[in-house]
Amino acid sequence: MSAASVPQPRATRADETAAASGGRRSLAAALLLGAAGAAVVLLASGQTWAEGTVAVGGGSVPLDATGGDITGVPTALAIVGLAALVAVLAVRRAGRFLVSLLLTLSGAGAAVAAYLGASDSAALDEKAASTTGDAAARVAALTHTAWPYVTAAGALLILLAGLLALRHGRTWPAMSGRYERDGGPRARKSTGTAAPGDPDRPEDLWKALDRGEDPTDPRG
Repeated sequence: MSAASVPQPRATRADETAAASGGRRSLAAALLLGAAGAAVVLLASGQTWAEGTVAVGGGSVPLDATGGDITGVPTALAIVGLAALVAVLAVRRAGRFLVSLLLTLSGAGAAVAAYLGASDSAALDEKAASTTGDAAARVAALTHTAWPYVTAAGALLILLAGLLALRHGRTWPAMSGRYERDGGPRARKSTGTAAPGDPDRPEDLWKALDRGEDPTDPRG
């Protein structure tokens, strides 16, 4: 006797619905994390990251540097991350994986740049030299604010969005071309023969005359 074959379980409609629901939730989470992270990075990069003083004429002049003065990398990568977040829905398969990877790397790079900028003094040294006219001048009483770490936290949100895209991106829907138009004139359907006109309607009479037909001909 042959062994009876064991039926393999098939995916039910409930399983498919659950998978689609999970894909929508992960997509919503990635969009929220990515957008919020990019907004935090762009906002925090414009704040004061470092403060100090420089001696001028027996006194001291306060100096400060924003995140953009210290490094423009977090801002640039946040913009790249936003573009990748939108593009991830416009591509499929391998393209989606590559864009998701770009989104992840953008978040990681922005976080590292912000963390390194939290201890940077080069921007204030340049301002000290410009203020005093002495290229050897250096900033004194250097302090750093919490904004570099806020920027790094925002970048980590972008990183999380990228990781979600790498993990669940294959289940996300893509933008449909259903409503896209190529801008060219649409071809009209041709029936082979013109529809017969109503001789009692003036507009049909004129159309028949334009076609070179005799609207009074009973043969139609």
